Amino acid sequence: MGSINSRDLSDVKFDSQGLVPAVVQEASTGDVLMLAYMNSDSLTKTLETGEAWFWSRSRGSLWHKGETSGNTQRVISISIDCDGDTLLVKVEPHGPACHTGEHTCFFREL
Repeated sequence: MGSINSRDLSDVKFDSQGLVPAVVQEASTGDVLMLAYMNSDSLTKTLETGEAWFWSRSRGSLWHKGETSGNTQRVISISIDCDGDTLLVKVEPHGPACHTGEHTCFFREL
């Protein structure tokens, strides 16, 4: 896995709630699949397992992407932006990213 590892976690600027936004992108196509949030536990679990883990703000708990749907995401790389306050998580999705069944959560145009 790519551009961040456990010794680099000190570079991640978590917000006052201990979260950092994670833009999830399909590695092979460049499609933006979803925006989620990570805390230090979910980021560590992602790095350890190679699968995407997030923090569910609505449930207030760790969330393994695909734990109920089976639509997991294998992490190819994680990059941090220049300010250290956003992550780009490139994945190989196994099924749709959106809970609606759409490939990406960004399927509605304004």
